Amino acid sequence: MRTVHWLFVVSVGLFISGIAFVVAGGRAARLAPRAEVTAITPVASIKQIMNGITEPASAVIYGAVGTTVTAKGMEETAPRTDKEWAAVGNSAAALAESGNLLLVGGRAVDNGDWTMMARELVGASKLALEAARGKSTDGILSAGGAINETCDKCHEKYKRQ
Repeated sequence: MRTVHWLFVVSVGLFISGIAFVVAGGRAARLAPRAEVTAITPVASIKQIMNGITEPASAVIYGAVGTTVTAKGMEETAPRTDKEWAAVGNSAAALAESGNLLLVGGRAVDNGDWTMMARELVGASKLALEAARGKSTDGILSAGGAINETCDKCHEKYKRQ
């Protein structure tokens, strides 16, 4: 009977020690210094973001899918290779990030429509990115329309300079 009692005491001791290690580890992790996040320092102006990122990326999306009527008939334009689809996807990702950049570092003109439209640009660009991943020409057309609508609405309110 004594052996069983001794094993029980050792088991309880090991169990309590294990709990103590878990509690001590959790407390140490909570008190550990966190890595400092360096504040983002904007470099480009809104105009530079538009000229360097937004316009070139949107041009790729707008030109990726279409139909042209010529003397020879109708010519369909669409990405054909994985590399061409990847280029459209990369442009969609860059366009989405340009929308994020319009909100960073004091670039937001206001916290109302500007913020809403920048987020709409990000959302529409994500649709284009998903369409490129799925190699969907209809998806690119639809996303391109949403991107164009968002850009027009923003440029109407915040006149181009």
